[in-house]
Amino acid sequence: MFDKEVYISRRKALLEQMRSEKGVILFLGNVEAPAQYRDNCYKWRQDSTWLYYFGIDEPRFAATIDLESGRETIYADDFSIDDIIWMGPMPTVRSLAESAGVGNTAGYSDLQAALKGRKVHFVPASRYHTALKLSSLLGISPDLVFSNGKKGCPSASEPLVRAIVSQRLVKQPCEIEQIENACEIGYEMHTVARNGIRPGRVEQEIVGEMEGVTLSKGWGVSFATILTQHGEIFHCHSHDCVIEPGKLMVIDAGAENNMHYASDFTRTYPTGGRFTSRQRDIYTIVCDCNELAYSLVRPGVAYRDVHLAVAARMLDGLKSLGLVHGNVGDMVEAGIAGLFMPHGLGHNMGLDVHDMEDYGEDLVGYDPDQTRSPQLGLGSLRMARRLREGNVITDEPGIYFIPDLIRAWKAEGTGRDFVDYGRLEGYFDFGGIRLEDDLLVTSDGVRRLGSRRLPISPDDVEEAMRQY
Repeated sequence: MFDKEVYISRRKALLEQMRSEKGVILFLGNVEAPAQYRDNCYKWRQDSTWLYYFGIDEPRFAATIDLESGRETIYADDFSIDDIIWMGPMPTVRSLAESAGVGNTAGYSDLQAALKGRKVHFVPASRYHTALKLSSLLGISPDLVFSNGKKGCPSASEPLVRAIVSQRLVKQPCEIEQIENACEIGYEMHTVARNGIRPGRVEQEIVGEMEGVTLSKGWGVSFATILTQHGEIFHCHSHDCVIEPGKLMVIDAGAENNMHYASDFTRTYPTGGRFTSRQRDIYTIVCDCNELAYSLVRPGVAYRDVHLAVAARMLDGLKSLGLVHGNVGDMVEAGIAGLFMPHGLGHNMGLDVHDMEDYGEDLVGYDPDQTRSPQLGLGSLRMARRLREGNVITDEPGIYFIPDLIRAWKAEGTGRDFVDYGRLEGYFDFGGIRLEDDLLVTSDGVRRLGSRRLPISPDDVEEAMRQY
């Protein structure tokens, strides 16, 4: 946990932002989730909203903040002797509450009565047990308390969500320190992975080695590791392939440190240690796009505009290779970049690798005067906002050759004035390339997080692989 003053100040700031509202704010921590039976549970992970405002990393806790009186109460039960037999002496609820700067406690079963007759402000549920608990406490369907992914949750409190988002988007110095720590672990896990790439090995062997780093230095991975020679599949989590020379290996992986802050890096490596000329051509375009995004980030700049600038740079590079043709500006406007990069340029990062997206992507990643594009690629941009000092975002351009998508666009006639579909058929076996860094927006610009940067230029990548 941070010092209790951190949590006190966060709750005080939230209360100030919610001063025009009536009722109570409800916070529900996670409970342990059985994997097969009650005492054999999935790995414990606390709810991030709860961690942000209370920091107590124990299951079955809840809290309220009364918006009218300012009274804060934590609801939980002390451990029984049966619990102590299995887990040893445990801190009391009161002592844990005091560590978060909360003076009032009550039993977990007292929560229902505390909410009766009050307007209750809550954020969308991210786990089904939380949805069931909200349903029981508030008398609404569990299906109505989940976020739908982009638009959020109609039953949740939009004023509360907006207030929390405005706080958590701007990282405090103590948070930046923790993210830096997660980046250091991420650097080490990626270095282990790069050094383990050798033809004949099975991908799973490398995944085990790199995830071992995260478990020895922190909580574990910040999301399911992507390590694949099929980079055109964005979330390829199968690792059963034997490494073949001449392929491209996309490694998208991050660490979660012991304070639960995340890192998220991506690098793409030639499996034989050297890029082919065709691989180097595409890789160089992606690398240039990564550097362009970094050069444009500063306070006041909309990340949506950075995405569009990267799309233009990408299309200009692909045009030089004869894969597309025509005016680059017209291609950007027509959404042609989405054929090659169907995802957005980046997302927010903090306590979650996709920070706060359980609240609803649009509420987190878009300013009130921004709307999500219907175009493929731009429409998947998770962070479009005007940047502010303290924002932590990812910079992750990519180029992918997805045979089914290319065939579909060709059959539909999409982009026929710009795309050379005949030439693209020669890239059906190419895979994909993505390059990702974690960025902190500073008062006058930006810096990359972590004390070191993973090799990224094609020459540096080949040299790093040659030395091992």
